[in-house]
Amino acid sequence: MTDLSQFDPNSVGNPNNNLFGLPFTEEDAALVILPIPWEVTVSYNIGTARAPEHVFKASLQVDLFDADITDGWKQGFFMREPDKKILMKSDYLRKEAELYINYISNGEDLSVNKFMCKSLKEINSGGIFLNNWVYEQTKDLLEKGKLVGILGGDHSTPLGFYKAIAEKHRDFGILQIDAHCDLRKCYEGLNYSHASVMYNALTEIPAISKLVQVGIRDYCDEEWQMIRNSEFRIITYFDKDIKERQYEGQTWRTIADEIVSHLPEQVYISFDIDGLDPKLCPHTGTPVQGGFETEQVFYLFKRVLQSGRRLIGFDLNEVGVSQDEWDENVGARVLYKLCNLMVAHKMIEA
Repeated sequence: MTDLSQFDPNSVGNPNNNLFGLPFTEEDAALVILPIPWEVTVSYNIGTARAPEHVFKASLQVDLFDADITDGWKQGFFMREPDKKILMKSDYLRKEAELYINYISNGEDLSVNKFMCKSLKEINSGGIFLNNWVYEQTKDLLEKGKLVGILGGDHSTPLGFYKAIAEKHRDFGILQIDAHCDLRKCYEGLNYSHASVMYNALTEIPAISKLVQVGIRDYCDEEWQMIRNSEFRIITYFDKDIKERQYEGQTWRTIADEIVSHLPEQVYISFDIDGLDPKLCPHTGTPVQGGFETEQVFYLFKRVLQSGRRLIGFDLNEVGVSQDEWDENVGARVLYKLCNLMVAHKMIEA
C-alpha cells in the first residue's frame, strides 16, 4: 500500500509523482487511466492525440479537495505513460487520412485512384488494430480488479474498452455527453471513424442495452433516423430541447432525473468534451456553439450516483491542446471529477 503519511494534499503538485501529483503506483491505485494518443479519423481540428501528456501536466495544478467526494484521491489514481508506438502509428495514418479525406471531399472518384484505395485500406486496418489494442489493455486491467478510465485522443478510442466492459459486466448503458451523435455508419468510408463510434458500439456490442445521449446539437438525417428506429435503445436529449424546457420553467434537476431514469443499473460515461460550451474547449476537434457548463454535467453525474446506479467505466475524449493550455486545464478538472465519481462506490463499501 502507498504510504501517504508524508504526502501533503494541500501542497503544490509534485511532477515526480503521477497524475494530479499523487504518489501512487499502478499496483496500488484503485483506478488506472489508459491514455490513447490516437486521432487518425478526425474531420476538422487536430491535436487531441497529444492531449494525454498535456492533461497530465495540467493535472498538477488541480486542487485535490472535492466537496462532493472528499478524499476520493486516497483510493489511488494512476495514469500510464502514453504509448509512443500508438502515437507514431496515429501520426502516420493521420497524414494518410488527411490526403484521403481531402480527396473524397472534392468529389473525386475513389475507384480510379489506387493510392487512395490503398490509404483507405491502411486507415481501416489501423482502426482494427487500435480497437484490439485497447481491448487487450483494458481487459487485462479489469481482470486485475482495477477500475479503468480512458483518456483520448479522438472519440473512436474507447470501442475496444466497451467490448472489455461488456465481457465483465454484461448488461450496461452508456451516458454520452457530446455535441454529436456519433451514429454515422462508416463515415467518409472509414469503418472506425470518430463519428461512428456509437454506431459501431450498438451494432457490435449487444450488451449495451441503452445509449442515452445528452447535449447533442450537430447531427445528420441518417443519425436522426437511427435514433427514431432504435425502439428506444437510443434516447437523445438535444441541446435545443433541453434549453427550451428550461426557458419554459423546468429545472435542470427535473430534466437530469428524467435522463437518469432511462439508464440501467450499470452506467458507463462517455464524455466528449465538445459537449461543453466551446468557450471551455475552443480547440476541441469539432467545436459547436451551445452546450453545457461543467457544473451542469457534474450535477447530472451526481444524480446518477444518488439514484443508486453504479459507474463501471468512463472515457474522456477530444480535449484539444493550445498555447495558453486552457483546454488542457479544463480537461484535467473534468478528468479529476470523473476519477472521483468512479471510486465513490468503493468509499461507500469501505
